[in-house]
Amino acid sequence: MTTIFSHQHFLDHVTGTHPESPQRLTSIHDTLNSAGWLKSCRQGEVAKVTLDELAVVHTAKQITDARDLAAAGGGFLDPDTALSPASYDVALTAAGTAIAAVDTVMSGADANALCLIRPPGHHATADRSMGFCVFNNVAVAARHAQKKHGANRILIVDWDVHHGNGTQDIFYEDPSVFFYSIHRFPFYPGTGDEGEQGSGKGRGTTLNVPVQFGVKRDQYLDLFQSGLERAVTAARPDLILISAGFDAHVDDPVGNLGLNSIDFATMTKSVKDVANTYCNGRIVSCLEGGYHLKALADSVAAHIGVLAEPRP
Repeated sequence: MTTIFSHQHFLDHVTGTHPESPQRLTSIHDTLNSAGWLKSCRQGEVAKVTLDELAVVHTAKQITDARDLAAAGGGFLDPDTALSPASYDVALTAAGTAIAAVDTVMSGADANALCLIRPPGHHATADRSMGFCVFNNVAVAARHAQKKHGANRILIVDWDVHHGNGTQDIFYEDPSVFFYSIHRFPFYPGTGDEGEQGSGKGRGTTLNVPVQFGVKRDQYLDLFQSGLERAVTAARPDLILISAGFDAHVDDPVGNLGLNSIDFATMTKSVKDVANTYCNGRIVSCLEGGYHLKALADSVAAHIGVLAEPRP
């Protein structure tokens, strides 16, 4: 079974005319409700990250800059990343909910969990909020899994159409966290070349699969599968975290890499299969991008449709 984490509070991050809007979650909620997933799946309790937990990943200045800007009425942390007065608290809740999902999965309460949270996180580096992202939810969750649950080997799978530069930077020299990203390239944020493989003790624990615009769906899925097999063989993970962006969908106005909603089910099944083999099915999936409301909602429904299938 799957635990879904969602809450009305994530709608309070309101930044005007912006692709990363509250309507994203409203559309997902309506679709999952109509399909019956909100009733059939366990509903998790969201939580706020503590400042100590956040400081394991982010600098004090990055945290206080976001806090102070929201307290002053909002504004821009970078040209793409806007805050409203409620945004700092919402961002704390997004990161804290990723932690709560890790606790659910690592405790065995459920095999996997889906976090319908915003703002997204994978562009946030250790010292900079950027690209719609305030704090790096997946990175905070990974550090919590290590510290509280003794997860020695973590695999992060990032299939957002944009490269997860923040996640890569945070773990670039860390051999205990393997980062695998498939993404459109060249594209924002300009990182994610296949030559970026980690450094120092982390050399070889970053795997980037850059994909050009116009790639065929079957070719993309083949690239994803082969990259996943390489990543999981190297990582042999105790836990898999997914940065689940759905902006590679053909209808997405921002990413558009030609995928259909069913393709996210295919990728989810691949991740679930390796999770069953290596880490007793333990997966925590955190929402990242996806900006066409119907395509996003349909893709999330396809994603949870596979996550919620009982193990054979």
